[in-house]
Amino acid sequence: MAVPKRKKSKSKRDKRRTHQKLAAPNVSTCPECGEATQPHHACPNCGYYKGRKVVETEED
Repeated sequence: MAVPKRKKSKSKRDKRRTHQKLAAPNVSTCPECGEATQPHHACPNCGYYKGRKVVETEED
């Protein structure tokens, strides 16, 4: 079984891990109320999706 001969430095380890990060979720604005929403999801604030009311909200 292969065993490393020398310890990898913290710098080398961190350079390897630079691409292992989480991406921020995509955000679009709701055309009805202007709140930030995820694409292809009903707006949690007003309940509209593609110009139609699809979810009842507590404001109603």
